[in-house]
Amino acid sequence: MTPTLLRLTLLCAALASSSAQAYDGPVHKQPFGLASYQTVNGQTIKQLRIGYETYGRLNAARDNVILINHYITGTSHAAGRYAASDAAPGYWDALIGAGKAIDTDRFFVIAVDALANPNSKSPTVVTTGPATLDPDTGKPYGPRFPVLATRDNVEVQRALLDSLGITKVHAVIGASAGAWASVEWASAYPERVQRLLSIVGPGVESPAYAIAKMSAWGAAVKADPNWAGGDYYGKAEPQAGLAQAMRLVTFDALSYAWADKALGLRWADAALNPAAALEHAYAVDATLTKIGEARAKGMEANMWLYTLKALQLPTVQPARIKARSLFLAINSDLIFPPALSRRAVATLQAQGTPAEFRELDLPGGHADALGAGMLVAAPAIAEFLSK
Repeated sequence: MTPTLLRLTLLCAALASSSAQAYDGPVHKQPFGLASYQTVNGQTIKQLRIGYETYGRLNAARDNVILINHYITGTSHAAGRYAASDAAPGYWDALIGAGKAIDTDRFFVIAVDALANPNSKSPTVVTTGPATLDPDTGKPYGPRFPVLATRDNVEVQRALLDSLGITKVHAVIGASAGAWASVEWASAYPERVQRLLSIVGPGVESPAYAIAKMSAWGAAVKADPNWAGGDYYGKAEPQAGLAQAMRLVTFDALSYAWADKALGLRWADAALNPAAALEHAYAVDATLTKIGEARAKGMEANMWLYTLKALQLPTVQPARIKARSLFLAINSDLIFPPALSRRAVATLQAQGTPAEFRELDLPGGHADALGAGMLVAAPAIAEFLSK
């Protein structure tokens, strides 16, 4: 394996997993379905399905529940392995398990696949979105699928909890887009959410800059001729645009320190000086391109665009949030810098909601929230959940 490909492999693993020590399993994906669901925008989805995983045991009082919302390109696979042969455990395996910060000896943890999950091609993801077959036509919905908001994920998750006889959650937790979904939960159902833990999120408001960022992450897909307005099923998919989108997302999720330390100013090819021709590249560019291509292979373009759109349609009302809250930010985060979490804590404290802020000193940017680096936050998380 070449040094560049080795670095690529290690980085992709860091973005997808957290620790070599897995949650005691095996883990099983479970389906949940609704015969009919009306979106917050008033449109109907028939035969809606999502998937979820659980860790730990639900107690007799059904009050030891922790709900996990995943990051934008993630899935409900937060801990453990489906099989011993799996290359890596779930992304927060370092935090979830017996005796860990999210202690499964004490808590019943539920992690849920989001609607329109862009990893819908994976056999371990259960979701519903534009790539799903419309039961009325037997063909993929495509752009005719109803527009979703993050609040729709909350409502479907609420229905899942209702089906399990769960009326309150000890905490709702998420990173990045999952942090926003968790804030939506605390706003929508203050009587059900006892604690809110936001990790590298945008705070309790949806900044206009973040809305524009979501559009930027989808632009390359829409610019790909194969996208065809979303009607590409049965034809060539917009993989080139999706690869560019994943390249940009990966780049934004990293940091100056990552680029300088991992790759610096090395050339992509030792024999091809970047100063000699436009097509000659630095290793940092070549590596990000390979990561984007690798990530795009397992993803679905329309599902990605619907995921982005959902994050642009906030319904949060900060004044409704009553849950004890902890906002964790990373000092090198270029997507949601610490100032956003500080502002959220100030907003909640001003209205009398107990809230606190912790800044984590991690060099790798936003993506450090998704790996073993989060072990530095384990004591703060365990303490918060014990209050």
